[in-house]
Amino acid sequence: MGRGQIDWRIASDERVTSLEGFDARDLTKEHVDGEVQAIVADVSFVSLTKVLPAALALAGNGCWLVALIKPQFEVGRELVGKGGVVRDEVSRRLATRNVREWLEAQPGWNVVGTVKSPIRGNKGNEEYLIGATFDLDQELFSSAST
Repeated sequence: MGRGQIDWRIASDERVTSLEGFDARDLTKEHVDGEVQAIVADVSFVSLTKVLPAALALAGNGCWLVALIKPQFEVGRELVGKGGVVRDEVSRRLATRNVREWLEAQPGWNVVGTVKSPIRGNKGNEEYLIGATFDLDQELFSSAST
């Protein structure tokens, strides 16, 4: 629900629908024109697994996703250290694995990979980028063969 965080060159591109200040959990097809071709997510204070379902449901065939995994919002409070930083490598890996497994369980979505972000969070948290693609044809084929 942040505002003013998208670079003006991106925000002014006619192909981009910027929904700054909007709760992504409330996203419906009425908020976008046609099928979604790309989803980019950088959210705070909530798990990606809670925010992404509405956007994923609007994906058109061939849609791609890049999302920033912030371990401090993916692991339980008991694993977040002083100052909101997840210092334990095992906990960071757990956060990344959980998001990856959740995304792979979404019909038609295939995780391309995850990589450590070259930029740390404000408080020094290591964060990760996850990439995925949506292939409706693959989902239809796998559903038909089961």
